[in-house]
Amino acid sequence: MSTVIKTDGLTKKFPRVTALDRLTVEVEPGVVGLVGANGAGKSTLIKILLGLAPATSGTGRVLGLDIATEGSAIREQVGYMPEHDCLPPDVSATEFVVHMARMSGLPAAAARERTADTLRHVGLYEERYRPMGGYSTGMKQRVKLAQALVHDPKLVLLDEPTNGLDPAGRDDMLALIRRVYSDFGISVLVTTHLLGELERTCDHLVVIDGGRLLRSSSTASFTEATQVLAVEVTDRPDDPGFDADAAVLARLTAAGLAVRTDGSRVMLVQLADDDTYDTIRDTVADLGLGLVRLEQRRHRVAEIFTTETGGSSDAAAS
Repeated sequence: MSTVIKTDGLTKKFPRVTALDRLTVEVEPGVVGLVGANGAGKSTLIKILLGLAPATSGTGRVLGLDIATEGSAIREQVGYMPEHDCLPPDVSATEFVVHMARMSGLPAAAARERTADTLRHVGLYEERYRPMGGYSTGMKQRVKLAQALVHDPKLVLLDEPTNGLDPAGRDDMLALIRRVYSDFGISVLVTTHLLGELERTCDHLVVIDGGRLLRSSSTASFTEATQVLAVEVTDRPDDPGFDADAAVLARLTAAGLAVRTDGSRVMLVQLADDDTYDTIRDTVADLGLGLVRLEQRRHRVAEIFTTETGGSSDAAAS
């Protein structure tokens, strides 16, 4: 299948706001990030793709199925992980995931077998019989992922899957998401406001703002190399009062290079030509310093998102 999601002019209007505005996009198999600030239209799009809400106009297909007329068939083949906590506290993970598997049409025996396998995959096998009210936030997120996967879908829609997790928990969840596609071939559409996560996890990014498509391209395209060198130097251990950064900046500026700082110890030097590298190395050596970093800087997704949305979005935080 060449595309898992395809929309053409998809529009959703409410009395006071247009949530989606003629959205036309194609999503290929893989791990795809849906980027947008709160109110950008992400949740509305997911509901429409699942056949849970009608579009005002336009068309869309998920796994080749029409979102307007084949919603039930779509939900049989698509898993959904909601953003908010929806887990009954007095029920075990096994009971809950088995129930969701049965709701998806699996026979009882198959539902129990798939539940055990899926909870093992998400790292909850040893805790599967405990009531979920005693679970940590990270464990609850894993249960929600498990119920989205238990019926062996072809596509899963994950809404803010790292919400509420600490850095270690986010890393674990992102690794699980990558494995969903790499190990099992299940395509993923994931939304998050932490753009650094998408940069590390997704093959492709779709940026929407105000319900409109701003950009859809590979993550590699978003993060292609810039014409800027990132430079970081050591201090002089025998002269702690010497301001190494200021000295290098002054020398490079005097040599005619455009230099700025990024708020840390990294200097950003405009790459004029191949001689720029030699000028930097010679300057650092003349000052008796060492190079910690000299590399061509790559775009960051957050920076490009801010540019694409006019710098107004809170989704650029990472």
